Amino acid sequence: MSGEFTAEGGHGAVPTEGVETGQGVKPSRRAWPLYEVFVRGKRGLNHVHVGSLHAADDEMALHNARDVYTRRNEGVSIWVVRADAITASSPAEKDPFFAPAGDKVYRHPTFYAIPEEVPHL
Repeated sequence: MSGEFTAEGGHGAVPTEGVETGQGVKPSRRAWPLYEVFVRGKRGLNHVHVGSLHAADDEMALHNARDVYTRRNEGVSIWVVRADAITASSPAEKDPFFAPAGDKVYRHPTFYAIPEEVPHL
């Protein structure tokens, strides 16, 4: 499969062909790079993808992400990552990409006899 892919919101990869990411372009107001924004909420430990934004540099992206995605104190931590720095697998490659784990039976304790004296294993 041709083309580049990036992760978006944990829903797999999406094509970025024809989408301006700012890669190789001197930042200007018209061609600011695209950033993906991840926020960690107060109740959880995981950062969750909440959206995207364009910014001139990393610091501006962080400040803009704070202003746009945490207006109601929803988060305790923010990550911003340039979209052109993300490498992701393609949903079309799901079966061949993850298939090698299936033939490693030693990773799954399905053939061990568990004694009855061992609780909650």
